[in-house]
Amino acid sequence: MRHVLSALVQNVPGVLSHISGMLASRGYNIDSLVVGETEDPQLSRMTFVVVGDDNVLSQVRKQLEKIITVVQVDDISSHEHVERDLMLIKIAAPPDMRGKIGELADIFRGRIVDVSPDAVMVEISGPEKKIEAFIELMRPFGILELARTGRIAMVRGCQKDI
Repeated sequence: MRHVLSALVQNVPGVLSHISGMLASRGYNIDSLVVGETEDPQLSRMTFVVVGDDNVLSQVRKQLEKIITVVQVDDISSHEHVERDLMLIKIAAPPDMRGKIGELADIFRGRIVDVSPDAVMVEISGPEKKIEAFIELMRPFGILELARTGRIAMVRGCQKDI
C-alpha cells in the first residue's frame, strides 16, 4: 500500500540528510521526498511517499518521531487530501510538431514555458497518474529531458493537521 507522510521539521542545516539517511539505513525505500519551508520560516515540511503495509508505515513513523528535529508526523493518506506533482519536460519539437504538442499540453492543463528552434519545454502539474499519462503521450515526439518534484500533499479543509 502507498502512504503519504508529512513531517514538520525544524528548518536547520542537515535535517534532510539526517532523516533520509536514517530511513535508508533501516532499509525503507522512499518513492518520493519533497522538502520546503512552511508558513513558519522556522519549520520545513517534508512529504514522503513510502510503499508498504501498515507495519512498514508504523515503523517509519516511529523512527521519524525519535528524531529530535522532527516536530510532528502525520499520515496524510489516512485523511481526505490533495496531492500534486510538478514536472518540466523538454520535448523534441520541429516547427511542424509544435501545434500538436501545444494541443496536448492544453488538454492536460499544462503550458509551454520555453521554445527553442528544436524543442519546447512544458510545465505540468497534477496527480501522479496525469503526469505519467502526459509523459507517455510525449514519448513518440522524443523526450530530451525531464524533471519532477515528487509529491506534495495537504489535508483538505480547515484542519490544522500537517
